[in-house]
Amino acid sequence: MCLFGFSRLPSERTGKITAKAAVIFVTLQYNVTIPATEEQSAETISLYHYGIKDLATIFFYMLVAIIIHAIIQEYVLDKINRKMHFSKTKHSKFNESGQLSAFYLFSCVWGTSILVSENYISDPTSLWRDYPHTLIPFQMKFFYILQLAYWFHAFPELYFQKTKKEDIFRQIIYIGLYLFHIAGAYLLNLTHLGLVLLVLHYFVEFLFHISRLFYFSDERYQKGFSLWAVLFVLGRLLTLILSVLTFGFGLARAEDQQLNFSTGNFNILAVRISVLASICMAQAFMMWKFINFQLRRWREHSSSQPQSVKKKFVTAKGKNSRKERENGINGTVTSNGADSPRSRKDKSS
Repeated sequence: MCLFGFSRLPSERTGKITAKAAVIFVTLQYNVTIPATEEQSAETISLYHYGIKDLATIFFYMLVAIIIHAIIQEYVLDKINRKMHFSKTKHSKFNESGQLSAFYLFSCVWGTSILVSENYISDPTSLWRDYPHTLIPFQMKFFYILQLAYWFHAFPELYFQKTKKEDIFRQIIYIGLYLFHIAGAYLLNLTHLGLVLLVLHYFVEFLFHISRLFYFSDERYQKGFSLWAVLFVLGRLLTLILSVLTFGFGLARAEDQQLNFSTGNFNILAVRISVLASICMAQAFMMWKFINFQLRRWREHSSSQPQSVKKKFVTAKGKNSRKERENGINGTVTSNGADSPRSRKDKSS
């Protein structure tokens, strides 16, 4: 009995260690329980802050994102590709838009539900009021963890999807911009503003990718791109307005403007200018890409028009050539051989 009992101790300890390690990867860490008060609420509230253990959680959900990506690709997108018979270029763009439209839709719906439940839409001052926002609810932290996990999973997907070498650099910049801004909002305790800007940006991007999916199925479909173009410009303007209000008006008038790592307060002039400049540069970069996209579409549309006109001219010219053979050139009667009335008269005489 004694020997048997001692033989079970290592396995029990190993099981406990494995369970503790698994909890770090699966569940959210750094939980803070706020006791109930008569003034605020009758129930205890669980809030969260960030820490180094979040890297393990992000890694786990990055693997989950890779699995979900493969499921959507195999059971949805590949089946549609077999039916539509796309070219290689359209095939890769269709897969990209299919994956991103699903992610953007999911993030928009989830982010909007958080905004509504936390009353961020009805009260815009909540974007900067009570800063630093070190303690956030479960849904908010889980949202940011999944956002970081998804964009980190995009790096190995470049290998799995066999991305072309000329497109890898563009994709790395695209992914890096998302990670830089999402991680910046998470680490600088600007989660309220970051959530609003992400939902706004994701909605516009979802409209673009869903329009591109419809365009691949029917190239005559152009209305979605027109609506996206209007909302894209409005989205950039609204992003700049909210950013300037938060950093130039709200946080600039806060009482506590001293850098304090222990309390998570980064509300100093240098940080405000750096973050605002980063947001403005990102908006300028996207507007530059947007203008180039619209110019390319305009060139393609203008180049397709002369070809159609040329085809009409060739068909009309073909009809005229037939009449010329029958009645002469430019409506005049020819005097060649037996077609001439005068020669027929001379023969009869």
